[in-house]
Amino acid sequence: MIVDRHFVAIHRYLARRIGSDRADDVAAQAFAVAFRRRGDFDADAESARPWLFGIATNVLRNDLRSERRMLAAIARLDRGGADELADEVERSLARADAASEVARIAGAIAALDPDQRDVLLLHAWGELSQSEIAASLAIPVGTVYSRLSRARASLQRALSDFPAPEHC
Repeated sequence: MIVDRHFVAIHRYLARRIGSDRADDVAAQAFAVAFRRRGDFDADAESARPWLFGIATNVLRNDLRSERRMLAAIARLDRGGADELADEVERSLARADAASEVARIAGAIAALDPDQRDVLLLHAWGELSQSEIAASLAIPVGTVYSRLSRARASLQRALSDFPAPEHC
């Protein structure tokens, strides 16, 4: 079954991006979308893995957009009643950030262009090849190479601005 073969990899990729708790929901949503869109799957494809990573990336983008809209709405509220809700949202985001492997790298990754970030994380955390990424995002493989190159250059510039971590 497709879920048995690919759920762990999809969940691991999502957990690295948004934390394990949120990844549970987003991965479930991604597989629900995949089931609904099973007729769209190319039966001649070597594996469903790139297709599933593409769906998971799109579901994640929609989830993050919803979160940004919610945060913007909270910011517009009268501060009197919004402080408690904003604090809870902030705590939730802090938990997700704590799940990332290295805080300074997570910040640099978050600052990337979303298209570059998706390609980079599908490659690094999803362990997809450039051709699998191209298939999962329905873009030319040359676009994958250029986005990956730009993402790496941006990360290198961003991370060179940070001081090296102090050793205790």
